[in-house]
Amino acid sequence: MVYKRIRDLREDKDMTQTQISQILHCSQRIYSNYERGDVDIPTSVLIRLADFHNVSVDYILNRTDNPNMMK
Repeated sequence: MVYKRIRDLREDKDMTQTQISQILHCSQRIYSNYERGDVDIPTSVLIRLADFHNVSVDYILNRTDNPNMMK
């Protein structure tokens, strides 16, 4: 699975992979692997990404086109 949306969300904030990786407490290489889909994103990291970008996990996973989190 390619996680194109996490790249788009990162670029929308004009952030580098290194900046996001520091927020997630991982290396830039690991984060790059997430964006390319070389490795699956662990659930805890997926939740942190969704919270940081204020979108739903389903949006990141391409299960919906609605970025809003369900209340």
